[in-house]
Amino acid sequence: MQLLGRRARSAGTIYFTGGASAVLRGWREMTLDVDLKLDPEPDGVFGAIQEAKAELGINIELAAPDDFIPPLPGWRERSEFIDRVGLLDFRHYDFYAQALAKIERGHTQDLKDVAAMFTHKLVDPRRLREYFAAVVPDVERYPAIDLATFREKLATALARCDAAEDQDAD
Repeated sequence: MQLLGRRARSAGTIYFTGGASAVLRGWREMTLDVDLKLDPEPDGVFGAIQEAKAELGINIELAAPDDFIPPLPGWRERSEFIDRVGLLDFRHYDFYAQALAKIERGHTQDLKDVAAMFTHKLVDPRRLREYFAAVVPDVERYPAIDLATFREKLATALARCDAAEDQDAD
């Protein structure tokens, strides 16, 4: 964040997503790469990203939930503020969008991250259902998504969350 903030020549927001959010929020110790969304794209930031990759030996990719699923209404407003460095604001991309994108992808680590989001109260199951319903009309714009399968994956993830809450209550 410091390096990007020093190099940016115009204002913008950088949204962390995936493993970067997991590490910064403390439910994972490490990540293989740092996924970012730039909105808008600050001048000078692409050179800074290349410098950070070389200096820190990390993989940085431009990837966000809205690359995989339709954008959720109000995602910017729900994106948790992290810090301001220079002209840049750093935020976690909306955890509801992250959870739905991870559920849709369905990788083992993704599902562990979703469980952690439930555990850390970053995502409420009822609201997650509401946000899923809100994007259903736009799913057709994402041909890689099979809506019926996505709906089943969501039901499974929510059932796991309910089971974990029931187990915690015992």
